[in-house]
Amino acid sequence: MPESSTGSPARRISRPVPLRESAYNAVLDMIVSGELQPGQHLVENELAVTLGVSRQPVREALQWLKNDGWVDLRPGQGAFVHSPTAEEADQLLVVRGLLETESARLAAGRATPEEVTGLREICRRGVAAVEADDVPAMIAANAELHAAVSRMSGNDVLVDLVAQVDRRVSWYYGSVARRRGALSWREHADLIEAIDAGDPARAADAMRHHTELTRQSYLEHAAGRGSAPTTADTRSDEAI
Repeated sequence: MPESSTGSPARRISRPVPLRESAYNAVLDMIVSGELQPGQHLVENELAVTLGVSRQPVREALQWLKNDGWVDLRPGQGAFVHSPTAEEADQLLVVRGLLETESARLAAGRATPEEVTGLREICRRGVAAVEADDVPAMIAANAELHAAVSRMSGNDVLVDLVAQVDRRVSWYYGSVARRRGALSWREHADLIEAIDAGDPARAADAMRHHTELTRQSYLEHAAGRGSAPTTADTRSDEAI
């Protein structure tokens, strides 16, 4: 570690998060939550006013979002929220299933009683959200439970990979949260029981079954709409 003029180790102060990173996270949150809908035109001036920053960090954030597949930049037209196709959603959900099946298998061999209790508490909140028809709470509890299982795997690379797809999965899941409803949380309960029993094969099968049913539900919903639905569609869909 470098030393200061006094001979003691230098102390580096933490730097504030760059504005472009803050703008990136803020716009991404607006996309995932459905506040900004697929195909919506993103006007730099309007976003800058909304976020309370200048246009430059917004412009840089939109370029990052474009690189990550959340925004489309069209020459002469500007930036638009990406509209996912059913094919790309299917590809992501297949990969999600593979990653999370392995997470569940590993978690079953490592879970502590306290961690299992935590999973049951998340499941209880998910069931309560279904009973209250609180879609945002359903989405949040679902993401929290899957993230917890991935952390319990003890594989840091796997945790990072799951986290990379988590936000996009939440974006897609919002459109079928009601459709999956109580059944999804019964599947979660079966998964938790397998993890608690310390049965890796059973836990992997439970997660594989659960993620495949979610994928099928999403694709059926997309086929009925003629396009790939996202969280934004929850607002106009009837309870299904």
